[in-house]
Amino acid sequence: MTTSPSSDASSQIVSRSPAVVFANTHSGRGKFRKLLPHIEIAFRSHGLLANIRETSSSKELEFQAAQAIQQGTRLLFAVGGDGTLQGLVNAAYGHDVLLGVIPAGGGNDFARALNLPLEPLAALAAALSGLPLAVDLVRVRTCDGHIRLYLGGGGIGLDAESAKLAGTRYKNWPGRLRYVASAVRAYFSYRPQRVRVTPDTSEETPWKSFILASVLNTPTFGAGIKLAPSARINDGLLDFSFLEELRFSQLVAALPRLVLKGTLHLPHMSSMRVRKLRLETEVPAFFQADGELIGLTPVEIEVVPEAVRFLVPKVAES
Repeated sequence: MTTSPSSDASSQIVSRSPAVVFANTHSGRGKFRKLLPHIEIAFRSHGLLANIRETSSSKELEFQAAQAIQQGTRLLFAVGGDGTLQGLVNAAYGHDVLLGVIPAGGGNDFARALNLPLEPLAALAAALSGLPLAVDLVRVRTCDGHIRLYLGGGGIGLDAESAKLAGTRYKNWPGRLRYVASAVRAYFSYRPQRVRVTPDTSEETPWKSFILASVLNTPTFGAGIKLAPSARINDGLLDFSFLEELRFSQLVAALPRLVLKGTLHLPHMSSMRVRKLRLETEVPAFFQADGELIGLTPVEIEVVPEAVRFLVPKVAES
C-alpha cells in the first residue's frame, strides 16, 4: 500500500484545518459515547480542534457532511462502521477533502483494509500521525437509476439476506458472530434463483443458479470474513465472488474456521477480478452494500479509482 503523491499538501490540511467528527448514535451499540471526550483530547494533542456532531443515520451524516464541506471543512472523520462511512464518502466524493476513520461499528472492514488498529482511540492516533492514501470506491446503479458509492463489500443473494438480519434480529450480537449467525439463519429461508453476470471482460453470460454474488473492494466483509483475501482498496479493480451451490453439510464444515479465523473455503466458490459488471436476476433482488440495502436488480457496478483520500498509518507506506 502506497501513499498519495500529494502527501505534503494533505499534511497541511491536517495541521491547519479544524476537523468535523461525525458520530453515528446507532453504530457499535452506542459505544461511541464513552469515546467522545477522549476523541477531543486526541485532536487537541495534535494541535487540532474537533467539532463533534452526533447523527442518527447514514443519510443524516451524509447531509451534514455535505454542508460542512460546502462551508469549507477539509478534514472529516466518522465514528462508526462501514455503513456510517458510506454516508461520508458519498458526501466527500469529488471534493478536495481528507477523511479519517474511528472504527466503532460491528464489522469495521474498511478500517482493516486501511491497516488501522481496530481499537478506536489507537486508530485515531495512527490516522492523525499518518499519511493520506487515495483509495478506490465502488459505484452501483440500481434498476431505478439510483446511484450510490460504497467502500467495501456488496452483493445479492445470501449476502443481502444476511445483511437484513445483521441490521435487525442480530444487530446487538458482537463482531463476526453477528454476521455468521445472520448468514446461517438466512440460509434456511433463502431460495436460490438465477442470475446473469455480464463482466467487462466478456459478452453476456448464460443464466446460472446462485447462492451468493458479491462484489468487493476490501479483502474482508462481516468483521473479518476473508471472502476476497487478495483484494486491494487502491488497485483499480474489484473482486467478484460467486457461489453457485451450498449444501448444508458444506456449511456445517465451514463454520468452525469461519467463526474462529474468518476463512471461507467452499467447493463451489469462484472469483474473478473486474473493473465493472452487471448483475441481472430473473426475479428482482435487493443489492446490499456495506450492510445497507441499496436497491433492486438489475444493477451495474464499477470501480472508481482513487476516488477519495483517507489517513492511514505511516507503517502502511511501502
